[in-house]
Amino acid sequence: MHAHTTNTGRFTDQLWDRTKVLRVAIDDLEFLRRLGDGTLPPEVFRTYIEQDSLYLTGYSKALAILASKSPDPQTAAFWANSSATAATVESAMHNELLSSAALPPREGEPEHSPTCLAYVSYLIATAATETYAVAAAAALPCFWIYAEVGRDLAESAAQVVAADPDHPYARWVTTYGAEDFQKSAATARSMVDAAAESAGDGEREAMAAAFTLATRYELMFWDTALHPQPWPAG
Repeated sequence: MHAHTTNTGRFTDQLWDRTKVLRVAIDDLEFLRRLGDGTLPPEVFRTYIEQDSLYLTGYSKALAILASKSPDPQTAAFWANSSATAATVESAMHNELLSSAALPPREGEPEHSPTCLAYVSYLIATAATETYAVAAAAALPCFWIYAEVGRDLAESAAQVVAADPDHPYARWVTTYGAEDFQKSAATARSMVDAAAESAGDGEREAMAAAFTLATRYELMFWDTALHPQPWPAG
């Protein structure tokens, strides 16, 4: 799952280069490998989908705040539309999967894992308290890394579906490579590039720090689906 970009002088290319060690670690995650090749235990996949549903609810709020801070109507429309998509379309897809017989039955009401809560809390706080440019940079990894990883996952999952059309979740994973994800990621990148053009050096450094931190959370979010870090009891 290695994404190749050439350095074209775009600010987002600098962000991509800066997070190379983290992205290689994401590429090497056992969770993603087993998700793609269909060997992930269904109960682990269920945990991941439950956490992703909780994540999308928080991410949608962060994007709505980002829309309200946007510098122009076109930019606001993109973030607002992304917020609505996360809240409705993707959530509906998750709910359909969670209620299917393909996965083990739910045990109690899902609660945020420490990593999920930390990630969404960080994104909402950043959107609410930092500048538009920094908040946009924090939101970008979820678009971009998901699109890159998703394209590779969809390819390997398609092979699983070809061999076993009834595989419990490989068919769903094939949607990761959807053109809509790729387009949204490209647009989000261009928004962050535009924000960087009008930012000073200090703000650009804050954007880079936010992008890096969100990329760390992307890595931890996937990894903790397979290797959970339970909350203290009680």
